Amino acid sequence: MQDTYRHKGLRKKLIETLREKNIHNEDVLKAMEKIPRHFFLDSSFLEFAYQDKPFPIGSGQTISQPYTVAFQSELLQIERGMKVLEIGTGSAYQACVLAEMGAKVYSIERQRKLFLRTKQFVQQMPYKLHLFLGDGNEGLQTYAPFDRILITAAAPEIPQKLIDQLKPGGLMVIPLGGGDEQSMLRLIKNADGSIKQEEHGAFRFVPLLGNIGND
Repeated sequence: MQDTYRHKGLRKKLIETLREKNIHNEDVLKAMEKIPRHFFLDSSFLEFAYQDKPFPIGSGQTISQPYTVAFQSELLQIERGMKVLEIGTGSAYQACVLAEMGAKVYSIERQRKLFLRTKQFVQQMPYKLHLFLGDGNEGLQTYAPFDRILITAAAPEIPQKLIDQLKPGGLMVIPLGGGDEQSMLRLIKNADGSIKQEEHGAFRFVPLLGNIGND
């Protein structure tokens, strides 16, 4: 895997695009400027890796549009050392962004083929990610509670088990809705266990599925 001056130049342009789209968190922007997005894509997409677009990564999944990655990462308000649960590992690009920001990342993928490929790939990256094959709706009770929870697929409802695994004072970012478009929510868990809900615009995601797939 090579990260050339050209790739770095294209990343700088991408970061400029994200700034123009009102991404302001410098930690997010620095992480995304450092991480070679083209490493996470099939060779047929290499020429397009730094366009602000999603691309297919197999098993019916996509690597999210960079703006979406940046937007969700900004909403999470990551601080170094925080324990983050990600639902939907995919290519692990989002997980690496969070790890570069100093988070301890635990990530669940339900598609077995994609999980195995990604797990092998991330061994070449300089981050220690904790990757699991399983149903994201169940979370990871063994490792709970989490400071932050990020869902990277369209959820038809807010999974109660994930709320239970969120620390008091913690944040969950979730695209909610079963149709073509989802509402990006940030949920804040109060000390008494109640939830404050904020809306942050409309996005499009592949659906969040249960159980474990073989595709």
